Amino acid sequence: MRLATWNVNSVKARLPRLLDWLEHTTPDVLCLQEIKCTADQFPADEVRALGYETAAHGDGRWNGVALLSRVGLEDVRRGFDGDPGFPDEATPETRAVSATCGGLRVWSVYVPNGRTPDDPHYAYKLVWFSRLAEALRAEPGPLAVCGDFNVAPTDEDVWDPAVFEGATHVTPPERDALRVLREALSLHDIVPRPLKGDRPFTYWDYRAGMFHKNKGMRIDLIYASESVSSQVTDAYVDREARKGKGPSDHAPIVVDIKL
Repeated sequence: MRLATWNVNSVKARLPRLLDWLEHTTPDVLCLQEIKCTADQFPADEVRALGYETAAHGDGRWNGVALLSRVGLEDVRRGFDGDPGFPDEATPETRAVSATCGGLRVWSVYVPNGRTPDDPHYAYKLVWFSRLAEALRAEPGPLAVCGDFNVAPTDEDVWDPAVFEGATHVTPPERDALRVLREALSLHDIVPRPLKGDRPFTYWDYRAGMFHKNKGMRIDLIYASESVSSQVTDAYVDREARKGKGPSDHAPIVVDIKL
């Protein structure tokens, strides 16, 4: 199975790039984040022409997630029990969708950004992590949790730790929340190989030539159970997809698994 994840930063704006990438990379399952459209607006017909079923979960705002699969799409769940929502429990955002694809339980998640450590969104982010961990405990069998986690797991996952001091994505509470989720569920971080440089960054700010200077972060992750991670034959950041005219500010991760 070829599994991939990509914060596409608006599926409608990137549709020609997405379709071309699907045709040439041929993932069996693709997790998308930040689709920025409603489920009804998702270009399901266009991806169906390439052999993919779709499960989209979006409300038309800046978030939204989707799963594309050509190996089956069973037991689709949009959101999860206990999703805290923001600004209150009654308004969950469209940040998680899951399904069973070819015998593998796959989640596409878009973790809240957090904004700044003193912002209410930061506290919401930490609660969201804990509720996600609770929901994942109920998942039996092989599992892969993929997406934009908005946390760099270690200092090695940012181009210069000093630049990020005091900012979100690198604070100890965020990293602890990520670690607790991973360890509590015995998940493994599938670290991809970079196609350039010595660190597998997945995100580069649009500004100031950050991509060309390789001043990035590794915040897009694939966490998988032992039965999955032990069968990985290759994993890489497709940096080429970040190039050219009108790209997303994230690059996809591609993982080949001998299930």
